[in-house]
Amino acid sequence: MKNSVLALLLMTTPAMAAGPEFTVYAPDYFASEWGPGPKIKEGFEAICDCDLKFVTGDVLPRILLEGEQTAADAVIGLNTDVTKRARETGLFAPHNEDLSGLTLPVEWTDDVFLPFNWGETAFVYDNTRLENPPASFDELLNAPDDLKIVIQDPRSSISGLALLLWVKSVYGDRATEAWEKLQPKVLTVTAGWSESYGMFTDGEADMVLSYTTSPAYHIGAEQDETKQAAIFPEGHYFMVELAAQLATSDQPELAQKFMDYILSEDFQGMIAEANWSYPSKLPADQLPDYFAALPRPDKTIFLNEDDAEALRKPALDEWLNVFAR
Repeated sequence: MKNSVLALLLMTTPAMAAGPEFTVYAPDYFASEWGPGPKIKEGFEAICDCDLKFVTGDVLPRILLEGEQTAADAVIGLNTDVTKRARETGLFAPHNEDLSGLTLPVEWTDDVFLPFNWGETAFVYDNTRLENPPASFDELLNAPDDLKIVIQDPRSSISGLALLLWVKSVYGDRATEAWEKLQPKVLTVTAGWSESYGMFTDGEADMVLSYTTSPAYHIGAEQDETKQAAIFPEGHYFMVELAAQLATSDQPELAQKFMDYILSEDFQGMIAEANWSYPSKLPADQLPDYFAALPRPDKTIFLNEDDAEALRKPALDEWLNVFAR
């Protein structure tokens, strides 16, 4: 009997788990147990008859290095602050998706990079530790220097780069002045978002650079309503995460199927509570109630990839002039 079961497993297991390997490059957080990767893998494998493999790390540098030799069939997790450099490689194929049903706060017409979720940058605080948070970006800059915040390095973090472009969009030629006011309040600059957020939740800082949707995690997963995003009238920087298929993929049908899956109800329905961000194609009335009730800024600041790339270097120089002193 035991040998019969073993023989059956040997016959059936490879057919269930195998199929072609489909490789997706993704950010580090994506495939972690708290990221959206495991649910996406399970959902896609249920319809693709393939083995979805996430390769995590810095997606764009890896693609730039590998060029046409890349092993990726698709990528996920890029954003408009880097897509100009990605597009110029010529490595990506059109997504071939109907964009008319997207639920983004901005118009989206890109035929290569497909949005799968979005949010806005924000400074998050704990209302039991900070009773009177800054009510505007100006109030934050002019707050007492004993207000301690943690931010991320724009050279290694997409959220840190977003802060650069947020400040530049709001303050323009006065961006250096803004950084000089903010710098005394910055407890530390971390390489990535997770280090900053960990310091904040450990009580080491009053505020952390994060996203307007970050409180949703605490409410939905921890039943904790003490974490809130400070909403500023100057507007908040739009962050959208994107996917694309590689023109060099030897499995173009699977790559197209993955693009189709991204805008499916199954994929979109898992984003809010798997990625703690707004899905790119899901009406607000289909979000969990507490998620739909999150405060939103009146003004969304969106830079297209040309504008973001044009501002990136001068904005980084301004930041370095203050933070490298």
